[in-house]
Amino acid sequence: MKVLILCTGNSCRSQMAHGFLQSFDSRIRVESAGTEASGKLNSAAVKVMSETGIDISRHTSDSVDKYINEEWDYVITVCGGANENCPAFFGKVKHRLHIGFDDPSHAVGTEEFIQSEFYRVRDEIKEAFFKLYNEEIKLKL
Repeated sequence: MKVLILCTGNSCRSQMAHGFLQSFDSRIRVESAGTEASGKLNSAAVKVMSETGIDISRHTSDSVDKYINEEWDYVITVCGGANENCPAFFGKVKHRLHIGFDDPSHAVGTEEFIQSEFYRVRDEIKEAFFKLYNEEIKLKL
């Protein structure tokens, strides 16, 4: 089973989703990428994931071009807000899904509020991807 998780910058939401989905089942090959990959991970995303016991610090922020010629069982976009453009993937894909989340890296306000946004989005990603895993992906393994 091969799953590609896409967003724009590939530094935060797609990386968290990648970490969670991979942690649910080692039989799944999970990759994440961005249409405008930042080339680095968001340090707050790495921190909030480490608090769940998942280390994403060695993930890389890659361009979707790296994966365009591969076949995928699932390609899942995770962009959220109405002002964001979710990337399109034109490679060979069996299932295309969109599960949108706010981008916590765009949160403004106090340090405490911004941190709370990373926790909120992290927990939403975990819940949504665990549901997808249990209700769909696990049944196809």
